[in-house]
Amino acid sequence: MRSHRTLTILTLMNLALLVTLTLSRDGTVQASNDDGMLHGRGLLITDAQGRLRASLEVVPAGPARKADGSLVNNGEVFPDTVRFRLIRPDGRPSVKIATTEQGSGLDLSGGIDPTYIVLNADRGDPSITLTNKDGKRQTVKP
Repeated sequence: MRSHRTLTILTLMNLALLVTLTLSRDGTVQASNDDGMLHGRGLLITDAQGRLRASLEVVPAGPARKADGSLVNNGEVFPDTVRFRLIRPDGRPSVKIATTEQGSGLDLSGGIDPTYIVLNADRGDPSITLTNKDGKRQTVKP
């Protein structure tokens, strides 16, 4: 019976300590260094409804995958990539900027119709690809 009473007292003391610490926090977060910069592996920005609207992330090297987990381009392995995306309210990325040690690219997509402009500077072979709403594609290379 004595151990039961001791456990009850310790539990109540822990609860009191937890409540005290929770109420005494002022809700501010401070950086662990003095350079004034935020440090992290990525940034996700959501709208008032909680939908993802922008992301900045480092994607490790590996095969590209679709949202459902299936492989893209027969499992072709892509290099480590830094990717910035601006996403429409319907969840579709409309602006994508990416860079790897092999090159960089900028993709701009149209509204509801599937129009695209893709600027690539990849492996020493730059190009601009234009796709209209009918799917007709034209690529310009130097």
